[in-house]
Amino acid sequence: MKITGTHLGILVIVLYFASQAVQADNITFKFKNPSFSGVNTSAHYLTIENQEKSRRDKIKEDIQSAIEKAEREANNTTQAKFLRNLESRIYAQIAKQLVDNMFGNDTPSTSGFFDIEGNSITYETIIGGGPDGTDIIRITVTSEDGTTTTLDVPIGAGSF
Repeated sequence: MKITGTHLGILVIVLYFASQAVQADNITFKFKNPSFSGVNTSAHYLTIENQEKSRRDKIKEDIQSAIEKAEREANNTTQAKFLRNLESRIYAQIAKQLVDNMFGNDTPSTSGFFDIEGNSITYETIIGGGPDGTDIIRITVTSEDGTTTTLDVPIGAGSF
């Protein structure tokens, strides 16, 4: 075999690198997980806590959303619509009868009392009870929790 210049150059390069001192370091093992190594442990725990809180909040929001959806569906049934319409008409009829009793042309009622679902409603005619001495009908509504609302309606002040 004949050694040429190219082969000699490659041989010199190989010998040069082979003659360099081989250096090695001890193999050391380090945990990458902060729970085991202790490095950045608090940040790691904070990240885990934030993820868990996000999951809990998402579950609560999903539950609330499902409840609201069920309520909307329950309120949107034909039966629920019918009952709301019926209740509205009953209250309108009660209000009409009350107005007829208070302002009737023949013999208007001077006082009255009735209960609707725990709310007591009283009315009375007060002669000269208005701020300018006009006659008024005072309607007092007392709710179940004791809250009182008073409405003074002048008699004959407005006409059609």
